[in-house]
Formats: sequence, C-alpha cells, structure tokens
Amino acid sequence: MAKRDPNKTARNKLDKEISERLNELWPTVAKDTGVQNLHSFNALIGGKAATFIDLKNEVISSHEEYLSHYLKGFARAIAEDGWTAGGASFGSETLKHNKKLFLKSAATKEYFTLFLKRSYLRHYEELVRNRPAIQDAEVWIGQNNSDYGLLITPRYKNGTWENDKSEIRHFKHLYWTIGHILATGLVVDGDPDPMPFANIDEYLNSFQKVLVRPSGSAYERQIAKLYAEYVKAQEKPEEVPLLIPELRYNGKDKKHKFRLDFCIINPITLNKVGIELSPWSTHGKLAGTKGKTQQQINDDDLPPKFHPAATRAPAVLNTPSGAVGAT
Repeated sequence: MAKRDPNKTARNKLDKEISERLNELWPTVAKDTGVQNLHSFNALIGGKAATFIDLKNEVISSHEEYLSHYLKGFARAIAEDGWTAGGASFGSETLKHNKKLFLKSAATKEYFTLFLKRSYLRHYEELVRNRPAIQDAEVWIGQNNSDYGLLITPRYKNGTWENDKSEIRHFKHLYWTIGHILATGLVVDGDPDPMPFANIDEYLNSFQKVLVRPSGSAYERQIAKLYAEYVKAQEKPEEVPLLIPELRYNGKDKKHKFRLDFCIINPITLNKVGIELSPWSTHGKLAGTKGKTQQQINDDDLPPKFHPAATRAPAVLNTPSGAVGAT
C-alpha cells in the first residue's frame, strides 16, 4: 500500500475545517448579500480566478500569495474595464457590484477570504510547481523524416499536434519523466494517431531500438542501455527524468540542421542539461561512401550536427542557471 503524503493529509484536514466554517457563515452571508443560492455566490468568487490570476504561468507558493494575486487582479480589472489575466473578461461595473457584496459585512469578508484559501488548497499541487512556458511545453526529437513529438497535453487540431494550453497546469505527472511519456505517448506531426506505450518496458524497448539506434553511434546505444537498466532498478521508475535523445533545436521544422545527442529536463526546476558526444566522427558511422569524393561526403552524408555550418551556428540551451552549449 502506498504511503500517505502527510502534507496532503494536512491540507485535506484544513480543507474540511474551512468548509465547515463556510457552512456556518453561509446563512449570515446570504442574509447580508441577498444572494440565496450558495453555488451562485461561490461562482462570483471562484469563477473569476482565471480572470484575475495568470493561472497558466504563475507559480504560487502560499494561500496568502494566491489571495494577493487575486486582489491585485480584481483591482486592475475594475480600473481597466475588460482587463483579464487570461480568463473571461468582465465589465468594471459588474465587478464593482461584486466587490460591494464581498465587503458587505464581517461575515462576507471572512467568507470571501476563506473561500479563496480553500480554492488554493484544492489546487495546491498544480499551482505550487514550476510549469513550462507555452513555447517550452513540447520537444521534438529524431532525425529528419523520423521525428517525434513529446507534448504535455497533446491534441490533434487542424492537421497538426499542439498542447491544450489550459490543461498544462492540471497535468498529473511530473513533467518530462517516464510517467509523462507513458501518459501521453509520442506523436508524429500530420498523423492523428499517437504512439502510446503500455508500460515502462515497452517504452524502454522503443527508446533503445527506435529512438536511439538510428544515430549509428555505439556510444549512444550503450548510454541508452545503461539508462534503461537504471530506470528499471528504481523504486519509482515513473518519476525518473527522461533521457531525451536527438533533441531537435528547430522543433518540428522540416528544414532541420542541428540536434543534441541527449537532453535531460529537471522535472522540478525545469532546468535543461544537454549532452553532446562530440565530435560526431568519434562515435558515429558513415555508410555508402564508396565512389564519392570527400566534398560529396561532406555535402551529402554528414549528419546535420557534424555539418561545417554547425561550427558557425552553435546551439545553446538557456537555463535559469546559465547556458549549455552543443558543439
């Protein structure tokens, strides 16, 4: 049986206590405001959270901070008619009316504050962790004509794959981990059918034989083998960060030049670490060179990351702690 998380247990206990207090306050709140429907009044508070707070990007570490963001957004939406942090917009007159209701009495003020505190507790896990920016919420891997996408909340729309941006913060797994890829699978742009993995063994098998093997590097294959053994040996393998092979710097762009042998994204900090076994000539293998001049080999056969142009345009992974370059 899985161990209970004491922090989650404490939050649930506090949630229950707040709910009991809200129920005690409600008769007085209904009388003071004239709003007789509990759910309607709650919607006046909770239904505006996405309007006042940038829930897709803000990382909020406490209920006090949550309340502060809410009140600042509330004030701005009143001052700037129609302003929104990302949710539905509301007219300033409507919001002024709501504000009067919330400040009607000591009971309404307490109810308003406690309701927001409970909202934070109920969404704690999705609000407190770092979430990738929209542009960083997908990675594309693999060689030209053999590329795959790893998204967080993939959906197929208008012939292409994209993230459902509103659901990224609700993603239940640690980002960029074994559990992540088991939940989403991989996708091929232009193909509406994703590539699912039924279990860890199935993914690791594909990782070694489909994703890494085409590189032609014996060293990359050995690293992949050791990684697979490491994952299987862990108590919670689904929480192991992915060893992302052949990261494409230009994403899914067809005109693709540069790739990184491996990349690891920290699921907590979202910092990126790039691994490049350079130069490619030390660990790669060229085939079909018979009958070609050296110039033809250079032009036609060298992998993109070994092309002379790569020395003029090195790619860099920017991280909060600095930059990691690929040579």
